[in-house]
Amino acid sequence: MTKIFKLLALFVLAFTVTFCSDDDEPTTKDLTLNISGLEDLGADYEYEGWLILADGPVTTGRFSVDGSGTLSQTNFTLNIETLAAAEKFVLTIEPKVGDDPAPSDVHILAGDFVGNSSALTIGHGAALGNDFSTASGKYILATPTDSDGTNEKSGVWFLDNSSGSPVAGLNLPTLPAGWKYEGWAVTGGTPLTSGTFTSVTGADEFNDFSGTMGSPPFPGEDFLRNAPSGITFPLDLSGGKAVISIEPDPDNSPAPFLLKPLVGDIPTDVMAHTVYTIGQNLNFPTGTASR
Repeated sequence: MTKIFKLLALFVLAFTVTFCSDDDEPTTKDLTLNISGLEDLGADYEYEGWLILADGPVTTGRFSVDGSGTLSQTNFTLNIETLAAAEKFVLTIEPKVGDDPAPSDVHILAGDFVGNSSALTIGHGAALGNDFSTASGKYILATPTDSDGTNEKSGVWFLDNSSGSPVAGLNLPTLPAGWKYEGWAVTGGTPLTSGTFTSVTGADEFNDFSGTMGSPPFPGEDFLRNAPSGITFPLDLSGGKAVISIEPDPDNSPAPFLLKPLVGDIPTDVMAHTVYTIGQNLNFPTGTASR
């Protein structure tokens, strides 16, 4: 009998150890984000991370970014099996109110998981799909939408008229859904929009500052009327900047977004109707997602 009780005790002990061992297996694990270059989206929008699995996206959670670029949260606790099955990580911009539970079209960073890490870039095919290394631009100062020849330095047009006939001044890749380009003239530190656009060979979506005469079929604006508070039109853009930004659609702010692939100084001695070049500004956010 003693031997039987001993065998029974050993069986119970083995069962208990096995049961406890299975029960103690972790069911969750942290996803850690290390991202630099993001900006504060304001009161109405947030960033949201997504794991992309074979059967669809799974949210990893939302976070904000302060004025210094610091993420409000970098660790997100997730189901360990879901995390292990993820093929990609995607970062989107989402409205805080009235949001669809699926990812928005505004994909800003993405990367494939290689082992336990995903290198995040805007150039990944699940984000903007381009690193903008081939982007280039030209512009002129002119005011074709009025007949006053004394204010020609108060308009910026992204075109090239060096051949005698105007052609597109911008060479930019086609953007995916969720994004638009926007032109800007910056004067005295104040950015003034020249309009959003998706094609470099057509008029943009804004002409509120321009005069009443016809404008060239290219992105651009004359700064002649309806001046914003604190600005007087017409103004001389000499010594300012010409900028092309990439903006979320819908846009989170009336100010230029952090993605600005083309930025050029407007010379202080700029000449109207003369072609100038905008340089590349490929300072984009990057990071990693680690599981």
